[in-house]
Amino acid sequence: MNVLTDNFSTYARGFLGTVELTVYAGLLALVLGFVMASFRVAPVASLRVFGTVWVTVLRNTPLTLLFFAVVLGLPRFGLVLPFQLFAVLALGCYTSAFICEALRSGINTVPRGQGEAARSLGMTFGQTLNLVVLPQAFRSVIPPVGSTLIALAKNSAIAGAFSVTELLGTYKTLNELGYDIVWTFVWIALGYLIITLAISALFHALERTWGVAR
Repeated sequence: MNVLTDNFSTYARGFLGTVELTVYAGLLALVLGFVMASFRVAPVASLRVFGTVWVTVLRNTPLTLLFFAVVLGLPRFGLVLPFQLFAVLALGCYTSAFICEALRSGINTVPRGQGEAARSLGMTFGQTLNLVVLPQAFRSVIPPVGSTLIALAKNSAIAGAFSVTELLGTYKTLNELGYDIVWTFVWIALGYLIITLAISALFHALERTWGVAR
């Protein structure tokens, strides 16, 4: 217990760092995932190709390699940002590919005839997507999106290797101070458990509210 009580501020900084990474990267992933899912089902061929390339490249690129590409590559083009923002970009873009596929699978569950009926009424593609398709697709994508964001929270541990304050990185400080490594990781694991259970509870509440049978 003394591992936690003696180093509570260190754990708290790491915990809050992981929460911040998860929230900011999650919001970025949701926005980009929505945009790419719209591209994947768009009637414009160039948009479909762009969305497909985005998803294919990011889903098949190791996250660590993507971190290196962002942290070392972007400054070569004059884009110099704090390491935390680089981590948010890497995590958000990577996760957006999985969010995109979850949303696209939900869109595919909506009968095609509903979209055709909306277009026959004069609705544009954007109106059809936002007013007809997505409200129905939202119900079926709540569980997979929640699972993806839980994976994001755990993937944020990689950011610690790139000078970003997060929960897993606290073990380095405590190990140097001579604390028991087993109990160090026990409290780290408990922190991740709290975060993932909070995300799970949030999406379980959303599923109970919106995930009704159609």
